[in-house]
Amino acid sequence: MLSINIADVIAVLQTMIPQLIILGVALVAAIIVTVCAMKAKKPLKGFIRKEAWIAFLLVVVVVANTIVLGPMFSMINMAMGGGKISEDAIAEAKELCTDIAEEGIVLLKNDDKALPLAEGAKVNVFGWSSTNPIYGGTGSGALSDAYPTVDFLTGLTDAGIEYNQDLVDFYKGWRDTRPTVGMMGQDWTIPEPKVSEYGNLISDAKNYSDTAIFFIARSGGEGADLPQSYDGADTFSTEGMFGASGVRYSDQKDDLDASKSYLELSNREQALLDEVTANFDNVIVVVNSANAMELGFVNDYSQIKSVLYCPGTGQTGFDGLGEILAGQVNPSGKTADTFVADLFATPTVNNFGDFDYTNMEAYGVDNMFAEGGKAYPTFVNYVEGIYVGYKFYETAAAEAEAGNFEFDYDSAVVYPFGYGLSYTNFKQEMGPITNDGKTVSFDVTVTNTGDVAGKDVVEVYYNPPYTNGGIEKSAANLIQFAKTQTLEPGASETVSISFALEDMASYDTYGKGCYVLEAGDYEISINSDAHNKIATDTVNVASDIVYDDSNKRDSDVVAAKNEFQFAEGDVTYLSRADGFANYAEATAAPTSFEMSDDYKATYFNETNYDPTDYNNDADEMPTTGAKNGVELKELRGLDYDDPKWEELLDEMSVADMNTLIELGGYETSAV
Repeated sequence: MLSINIADVIAVLQTMIPQLIILGVALVAAIIVTVCAMKAKKPLKGFIRKEAWIAFLLVVVVVANTIVLGPMFSMINMAMGGGKISEDAIAEAKELCTDIAEEGIVLLKNDDKALPLAEGAKVNVFGWSSTNPIYGGTGSGALSDAYPTVDFLTGLTDAGIEYNQDLVDFYKGWRDTRPTVGMMGQDWTIPEPKVSEYGNLISDAKNYSDTAIFFIARSGGEGADLPQSYDGADTFSTEGMFGASGVRYSDQKDDLDASKSYLELSNREQALLDEVTANFDNVIVVVNSANAMELGFVNDYSQIKSVLYCPGTGQTGFDGLGEILAGQVNPSGKTADTFVADLFATPTVNNFGDFDYTNMEAYGVDNMFAEGGKAYPTFVNYVEGIYVGYKFYETAAAEAEAGNFEFDYDSAVVYPFGYGLSYTNFKQEMGPITNDGKTVSFDVTVTNTGDVAGKDVVEVYYNPPYTNGGIEKSAANLIQFAKTQTLEPGASETVSISFALEDMASYDTYGKGCYVLEAGDYEISINSDAHNKIATDTVNVASDIVYDDSNKRDSDVVAAKNEFQFAEGDVTYLSRADGFANYAEATAAPTSFEMSDDYKATYFNETNYDPTDYNNDADEMPTTGAKNGVELKELRGLDYDDPKWEELLDEMSVADMNTLIELGGYETSAV
């Protein structure tokens, strides 16, 4: 569900200030005339009052028309379905959406080759979300109701897979809407019936099919962090003027569990999974979530043979999931996150969320959704530095292997970054590396050694030389990747890999203050994922290359240097030095909640910002309202620096530019 952003509401209201002032003046005038008319004789009194309010009504009509045809025109036009998309364009968009799902859905597990399903297969689908899945995120990630979506069950049908209708009817009768998770209010309920409510449905389902799909889904998006503890006060409401507000963790009281996060199985899901695995030996788990959940449970049940990771699919992506389940498409997606066993054992967990400063009361701004009606400055300490996601886990593994850090990779990581299985097998062979001092290049030959057609992904990583206590560097860095075309069994494809030598440089924060490519051997590897190497070679850099003002990188317009030193704060950042010796100190929760006097002296928000302080009489007003006769369509395909862009911009008025900025958040406003 797309929630209203109060900042956008205020911006729209500000564009209507002249009209609102006129309405206010007319209303006051009508009231004054009405009061003054009380002294007139009765027939005249009624006439004056009547005429005053007729005049006010006419003002309302005129002002409403100017609003509709002025500041609100674009938004009303959009709401009324203004503009048309051709059927060909719609068909092309649907095909693209399905293609993206086919390419991006990840096969995480497939024991005993349980997938793909046999032609004409029948399945029992468990999990309420199978009847109401996640298509996108919240806020700007929401989908338009103007275009129909392909749901998960339709995707199965389109792929020729039959499902147990009794289970579907049960879920739809139990609940037919998904809880609202928006920017202003979030109901984090994970809808799932109690096992006791199924009656004989589960035992009867065994007569329909010996295969079960266990479907779980999680929402999420901009405007609200996911609950770290699945319990707390219920402040959720849908009664406000802007829709939902507040937070609800679950309206299913038995699911409330302070020991669990939103990205773990809920109590009801756990109970259902126990029941499903007790009755079915062939279970397929589908994870419909853009957030990397804790998936260690899939290895706790021998009955779970296969796992598919399918984030929000957009409008037609569930057709792609159906095709993959049916084997009409061979999965070739790779994980874009590291799936960890415990989200509370990450370097970021203690600094997740936002933290209120305790000495910034004077900077509170009005916010009807904040406690007490005021919002105050907050902070987040990004203590992990460069060791984000797989870069931490792979570096921690390297330090542990060297005996410098206590860390068990296999128990910490369930699925690495870049991981994904296929219905066939591939062999990758790495050719010799060439390095001309500017570009590193080599070929990778990929051969389908299995018995069905499919695509494979070549992932290239580098491991730079690291000096203890020197420039911070990760032990694994994805630098290039490419996907093959569909390869028939026995077929091969040669993938050409190249990247700039300078792209392996590291930023020297506390030394030279620029990028530096240090001397030494750089291990280049092709991997099946961030952790597992297929083949390696080495590129040697003979001496340090410093990319300062006199020798910028070719990819930089100017030499990169830190312009945000002021934002470092009084924080200890995670360092690889001595095998992450400062891990406990760096990743601890913040203890200081006061903004320093130095930072306060340069802190501005709407309470103390005066734009007139930045006026300069010497500034030149840009050309506006020119009659150059240039239309936007003429610039299609032109270079960013083409002078015709300036001609178009010169045609715009200040009002046009204001409209694009203030009202263009959810559309391209008409100007």
